[in-house]
Amino acid sequence: MRVLSCIVTEHNLWLVLLAAFVCISGGWITLGLLQRAEKTQGLQRGGWIFLTAVAAGSSVWCTHFIAMLAYEVGAPVTFDPILTMASFLLAVAGSSVGFAVMLSRTPQLAPELGGAGVGLAIATMHYTGMMAYHVDGIVEWNQSYVISSVVLSATLAAFAFNQAIRRPWRLAPQAALVLFVLAVVALHFTAMTAVSVTPLANDAGLVDSYALRAMAVAVAGGGLLIIGTGVASYMIDERASRESIEKLQHMALNDLLTGLPNRCSFSDYLRGEIERAKEDGAKLAVIGIDLDRFKEINDLRGHKAGDQALKAIGRRLARLIKDGEFVARVGGDEFAAAKRFLNQSELLDFVARLEKTMFEPIRIDDFETVTGASIGVAVYPDDGIDQERLVSNADLAMYRAKADIGRAVCFYESRMDEAARARHTLAQDLHRAVELDQLELHYQVQTSVISGEICGYEVLARWNHPEYGQVPPSEFIPIAEESGTILMIGEWVLRTACRQAASWDRPNKIAVNLSPVQFAHADLAKLIHSILLETGLSPARLELEITESTIIADKSRTLHVLRQIRTLGVTIAIDDFGTGYSSLETLRSFPFDKIKLDRSFMSEVERSIQAKAIVRAVLALGKSLEIPVLAEGVETNHQLEILRTEGCDEAQGFFLGRPKPVGQIFQPDHAADDGLGSSFSGRIPPVRMRRR
Repeated sequence: MRVLSCIVTEHNLWLVLLAAFVCISGGWITLGLLQRAEKTQGLQRGGWIFLTAVAAGSSVWCTHFIAMLAYEVGAPVTFDPILTMASFLLAVAGSSVGFAVMLSRTPQLAPELGGAGVGLAIATMHYTGMMAYHVDGIVEWNQSYVISSVVLSATLAAFAFNQAIRRPWRLAPQAALVLFVLAVVALHFTAMTAVSVTPLANDAGLVDSYALRAMAVAVAGGGLLIIGTGVASYMIDERASRESIEKLQHMALNDLLTGLPNRCSFSDYLRGEIERAKEDGAKLAVIGIDLDRFKEINDLRGHKAGDQALKAIGRRLARLIKDGEFVARVGGDEFAAAKRFLNQSELLDFVARLEKTMFEPIRIDDFETVTGASIGVAVYPDDGIDQERLVSNADLAMYRAKADIGRAVCFYESRMDEAARARHTLAQDLHRAVELDQLELHYQVQTSVISGEICGYEVLARWNHPEYGQVPPSEFIPIAEESGTILMIGEWVLRTACRQAASWDRPNKIAVNLSPVQFAHADLAKLIHSILLETGLSPARLELEITESTIIADKSRTLHVLRQIRTLGVTIAIDDFGTGYSSLETLRSFPFDKIKLDRSFMSEVERSIQAKAIVRAVLALGKSLEIPVLAEGVETNHQLEILRTEGCDEAQGFFLGRPKPVGQIFQPDHAADDGLGSSFSGRIPPVRMRRR
């Protein structure tokens, strides 16, 4: 009651209300700035803590100063400017320390300790300000009220920032503001209750109440200006943060080049549309789009022209879509689209519009081009009920369209596309086959036709698939070449064969097949040299076999690499001879060390006069060029006799020995019991045979 009596009877209530307004405004912005500081780290947090302390200190100081001016003492009043300014600085500095402690979260009671520190800073500010308050009278203090004011300030401030930092319930921010204002108000008016003034001169004219009110308004204006600065900083930072977040979201969900939604956006859209289609029974088409001639633009005109083409396509696709349609760029030259529909005609119209757009001419600088596209379509729920399956099926249909020159659009057909899926799965498994130790080498003997002596062994890769069993090279070598895995497999085969052969007691030669892909993508001569040094195999014991197609693909480069390899002391054999259209030109271009006659001639040599004539011609060619000839595919004694009669140098085939693991090659051959030559089980859709 003494405190309330002091407020009502000894203060100007209008100025008290003004002080309360300043205190509430300052408390609100202080808590807002504190929340911003809590979300930052390092120097940025230090800056926000200082700004929070300035807002808190100035608002509390202004509240104190206005309330002091509201105190009607009835005697002349003056203020010591140095102590007055010192009280302001103490409020700011003490608040800075308190906020730094409470945001450190160390120790566990940091918010409460920091809050109590802010409360003590407010008390220090108040009593320093009271020291600056000079009145012409006798001033007396009640120590109980002084102590109570300090305790109230520290306690209420601790509770206030407990709510502000920990936020234990939904209304914690509002509770924090109320408690903070109570801390300031309780301190000030309890402390003012503690003081009593006996004027020495009873002359009311010495106190200019108008001037005091004017000073209070000016102080309030200055305080609100400082608070307004904090508000402006908060709003600017909030707007900048929001704009930054919006920009980052746009960058995260949209393709930077074309402005279209990206893969992430497309995935989110599909997820929502599938759920919607489940509810309303509609159908959803997922469409994969791949540009056909985009690489040509990049190669002939540069990447800048390629970017311009993608931008033009992006703008056209953005203008194309209608309600219920969605288009995104999901990769380099890959786009994707989705269409919700009820009638098939709606889907066909959308696909027709896409096809028309993708085949429209594009002008880039001074030239005009048409990219074209392959389009694949999969429909929910007919072709899949989950997002991953739909996208995968649309891609399979798109790959089929790309393989068919006469078609730009293909709808998913399980019978035709599942073979491609199995092939794709096999390619993924093959990529891990080396590291999982699923590959092994088998060796097929090569013998002299005249003497029957062993001349060497051809190295053949075998794949033991954990699910499908033995997958022959005719299945996995083409897949490895298409996917690029042949580089890893080829290096493994070469290194392993050289290491195993180097450990043999007999210095037999080994023949290793090379793929055209290895010539195009690897520093082959350097690789072979390093493997020979690593394994210790003599270069003279290594023979590399290449096909005519390897040379035709890039003749000058291939011949240059072959000369580098031959310089190492390694011999070169031309494989599958007689099946190409430029065999004579190939022999003229490079002096091969051996000719391997293709197995197709041996399979017909016993009953075909033409096949026998070709065999005789190749053998004669080899003799005239002084190049030994090895006949592949010898499966009967009669075929071997024909080769002996015609003067063939070497032969290999099932009749002479089936491929065997390295541990069995020096054991007697039991061809009838060897199952390695059996055909594949057929559990994977067959592909075109290209390797033994």
